[in-house]
Amino acid sequence: MAMDLILWRHADARDARPDEADADRPLTSKGERQARRMAQWLNHHLPDTTRVLVSPTLRTRQTADALERKFKLVPGLAPDQTVDALLSAARWPDAREPVLVVGHQFTLGLTAAYLMAGATQPWVVRKGAIWWLRRRERESGDEVVLHTVLSADQA
Repeated sequence: MAMDLILWRHADARDARPDEADADRPLTSKGERQARRMAQWLNHHLPDTTRVLVSPTLRTRQTADALERKFKLVPGLAPDQTVDALLSAARWPDAREPVLVVGHQFTLGLTAAYLMAGATQPWVVRKGAIWWLRRRERESGDEVVLHTVLSADQA
């Protein structure tokens, strides 16, 4: 059985103001454009059965809103969470449907590194970009392949 896991880093957000929590930072106008472009590409390529999981921060919710699909807010995808929390929320590697996670740099980069290289390394996922990973079963064992990497500027 194959499983697709699509990691989407939130689009460009403004810096936090002195009286503002990090979780309340909104997208910039550039970020809104990035989210719309990537959402259009994703909606063209994602199956209708894709489960969409989103960090509870404002910037990730605004990024996911551009998809115009139902999504679930998952506290385990917040910026201070772990690779294990992300994989558990996505039901990796056993989910029957593709899973799109809208989240944050460092966890997304660490997750991609863990799945592709077997170690959590600080790989960078650019703002607004996606990394589409696919787990495949082979006679020699399961493998994870990089299906697509796309920046918001390329979408």
